[in-house]
Amino acid sequence: MPELGVNIDHVATLRQARRGLVPDPVYAAYLCEKAGADSIVAHLREDRRHIQDKDILLLREKIKTRLNLEMSVASSIVRIACKIKPYQVTLVPEHRRELTTEGGLDVAANSKKISAAIRKLRKEGILVSLFIDPDKKQIAASQKIGAGIIELHTGRYSEAKGNKQKERFFNEIKLAVNYARSIGLSVNAGHGLDYANVRRVAEIKGIRELNIGYSIICKAIYVGLFKAVEEMRELTR
Repeated sequence: MPELGVNIDHVATLRQARRGLVPDPVYAAYLCEKAGADSIVAHLREDRRHIQDKDILLLREKIKTRLNLEMSVASSIVRIACKIKPYQVTLVPEHRRELTTEGGLDVAANSKKISAAIRKLRKEGILVSLFIDPDKKQIAASQKIGAGIIELHTGRYSEAKGNKQKERFFNEIKLAVNYARSIGLSVNAGHGLDYANVRRVAEIKGIRELNIGYSIICKAIYVGLFKAVEEMRELTR
């Protein structure tokens, strides 16, 4: 069964609503680890709408598992990653007006820029994953430019309406995992997964890690962060 990466961005979203000190995403990461998270995910966006530079510095210093830094290929962000040296970077598309990441990287159309970022990050000993749609063309392009890891975007499955549509997008993910594995890629998945839909994805053979954030932070409002992570960990085992 896959490992669980917990995204703590929305702890910082709540803090930034008042530009205060709490809730602290670093302490949230500590609780997530205690509850069974295998890695901590944080997205340092160019507009700094939630996670801040100081958060990444402290997370790199304090967490005991692995720090997976989500980021764009912007040169300024790549420089920060090279300096901080997280365990892993996940390159994602980023648009200023989006509420959340709306789709995967178009690796096929932007291979030169993405490849350059990969080379810089790898030179610093950082593992690099590409966040892409479960599309054969994008998977092949990722492998071609030397990515060893991909994260499949599960948003279409998570947002599907009705059983027919859900089954279609679930099979899309399953086929993508099989193809990616067949050409030597390590496969993670995430986006929009919650307590109701995660188990089927967790049961797909070949997924190494599921990265989940929003649904965990939402549930934590009612039951506490430790229990919310613990319950998600049980569903993904």
